[in-house]
Amino acid sequence: MSEKLTDHAVLAFVTALNAGDRAAFRAALTDDAAMSDDGTERDLGDWTEREIFSSQGHLDTDSLESVADGGRSFVTTYSNATWGGMRTRWHFVVRDGKIARFETGQA
Repeated sequence: MSEKLTDHAVLAFVTALNAGDRAAFRAALTDDAAMSDDGTERDLGDWTEREIFSSQGHLDTDSLESVADGGRSFVTTYSNATWGGMRTRWHFVVRDGKIARFETGQA
């Protein structure tokens, strides 16, 4: 994964997400982090609990379709127990070494 995703903040986010590690995930985010899903602003805590942690969310980093913006944007398969697998895009805004915002959605 690190060969394609080179931004340390994004790597911390993805690693924590795939490990289901809530504490490490929160530590990868700024205190005021925000996010959107398919262009709609979402409550970060509610969304991540529902779409990631309670449903065993997983980003397939072995099959990244594309990586851009220094590793801050990529397309790959995201899967969870609720929706199954789907092709998704991810874009991250990094501030002070942490994720300040991420945007995701179907690709």
